Amino acid sequence: MALSTDYTWTWSVTSLKKRDQVNSEGATLEGAVVQTYWKVVGVDSDGNEGEFSGATPFTAVNVPAGSFAAFDDLTEATVLGWIQNVVNTDQGYADHISERVAAQIDEANIEDGVMPWAPAVEVVSPPEPGVDPAADPE
Repeated sequence: MALSTDYTWTWSVTSLKKRDQVNSEGATLEGAVVQTYWKVVGVDSDGNEGEFSGATPFTAVNVPAGSFAAFDDLTEATVLGWIQNVVNTDQGYADHISERVAAQIDEANIEDGVMPWAPAVEVVSPPEPGVDPAADPE
């Protein structure tokens, strides 16, 4: 289970929330991450991109004190690993993200079309400020 292989994915953490939390052993884990905010950008083979922003909550209740990583020791790669684990173990969520990115890319590639049966419309630029269009150019 994972995000669509139609795209190259780039992940980033945009914000974290933390608080002291007591785990199931009764130990207080200081600065446990309880909420993450993140973004993933998908790029297709033509270089078109779309992005998805998400928020994933966490709890340290079941984290043993000996396994707990202090907030100041966390890296973005560690936190992204937690987030990616959540996304990649829920295929419905992964599909939703892939679909949202695909929709953005599709929308960006839509352009207005001139009706082929309509007469051509001449586009007239407005005169430059301070220039009298009726004045003789000589």
